[in-house]
Amino acid sequence: MSEQNTAAAQDRPELRKAMQEIVDAGFAGVQLRVNDERGEWVGSAGVSELGRTAKPPTDGHFRLGSATKTFVATIVLQLVDEGRFGLEDAVADHLPEFGLDPRITVRMLLQHTSGLFNFTGEFAADGTVEPGVVAGFGKEWVELRSVTFRPEELVRGALAKPARFEPGTAWSYSNTNYVLARLLIEKVTGRPLPEETHRRILGPLGLTGTVLPETDDTIPEPHAHGYFGYEDGGQWKVADTTRFNPSWISAAGDMISTSRDLHTYFSALNSGKLISPKLLAEMRVPDPTIGYGLGVFVEELEGGGTVLHHNGGFWGWGALMYSTPDGTKTLSGSLTGGDAEMDLPTIAGTFEKVKQALVKAVFTD
Repeated sequence: MSEQNTAAAQDRPELRKAMQEIVDAGFAGVQLRVNDERGEWVGSAGVSELGRTAKPPTDGHFRLGSATKTFVATIVLQLVDEGRFGLEDAVADHLPEFGLDPRITVRMLLQHTSGLFNFTGEFAADGTVEPGVVAGFGKEWVELRSVTFRPEELVRGALAKPARFEPGTAWSYSNTNYVLARLLIEKVTGRPLPEETHRRILGPLGLTGTVLPETDDTIPEPHAHGYFGYEDGGQWKVADTTRFNPSWISAAGDMISTSRDLHTYFSALNSGKLISPKLLAEMRVPDPTIGYGLGVFVEELEGGGTVLHHNGGFWGWGALMYSTPDGTKTLSGSLTGGDAEMDLPTIAGTFEKVKQALVKAVFTD
C-alpha cells in the first residue's frame, strides 16, 4: 500500500464516531479494519479489559461466532466444485448413521432450510425459549463452559427434538445444519475439519492468525477480554468469557481470527479466488425470508449497492465481516461485551443498531 493511501485512510472521523457510539452503548471495546479505495484503516475504542485503560489491540484475536459458518460453507462448495457431492444430494446418503429425513439436501444445510431443531435452543415468537442440547443462555452456560461436547452428540440431541417444518418449505437459523456440514466434510475427505480448513483456506491465503480451537479454551495473544452479564438470584453478575471450551458450538461458531485475516479471507472469497464463479453465484442467491444465501447474508443497501456479510455473536463477543461483491471493499472487526446491565434481547438489538451504523459509514456515501 502506498504512503498516500495509508495517510488518506487514517482520516476517518465517521468511523471513530461509530466506534465510540458502540462503547457508549455498553460494550467494553471494539476494533475495526476497513480496506477500500482510500487504503487500509484500523482503529479501536473502549478498553481491552475492564478496570484498565488500555484500548483493544487493532491486531487482536477474537472469537468469530457464526462468521465461522462462511468458512465451512466455502469448503463444502469447494467439494461440490470437485464433484465429491452435489448441492442437491441427500445428506442422509453421506451420513446414514443419523437417520436424517432423506429430503434434506446439502443446499438446505448451508441455507438453513432443513427444518432441523437448533441444538443451542429455539426462540419462540412470544419470547419463550425451547431449551437446546447445550447449556442455556445465562448462569447455566457460565457454569458449564468447560464441558466438552462431541459434534455427533450435538446432532443427535437436536434430532431428538421435533423438526420445525418440512425440509425446504421455510427458513430458520439452526446451528445444527453446520455441525452436520462439518461431519459431511470429514466423512467425504477423511480428514478432521481443522486440517481440511488449513489445507484449503488458511494455508493458501496465509491466515496465520486464524485458529480452529476444538476443545482448547485459550485464545492467542494479543486479545481483548469478553464479558457476559447475567442475572443470578436477583443479582447482576458479570463473567469474563475470554476463555471457554468452544466445543458446545462446534463448526457453527468456534473459530478464532483477526480483522486482518477476515479481510484477506472474505476479499479472496468474493473476488473468486476460492470457489468457481458458478458456485459463488449460487452462494449469493438469497432466500426470500431474510436474505441468507449459502453461508452468507446478501443485503441490499438503501440508496443502492449490495454487501455480503456474516457476523457472529455470543456470550461476550461479536464479530463483523462485510464485503462488496467484488471483494475490493471490506469491513472486519470485533466487539466485546462489558458490564452494562443488558439482557440478551437488548444486547442483540444494540448490536444490530451499531452494525447498521458502521455499514452506512463504510459502504454508503
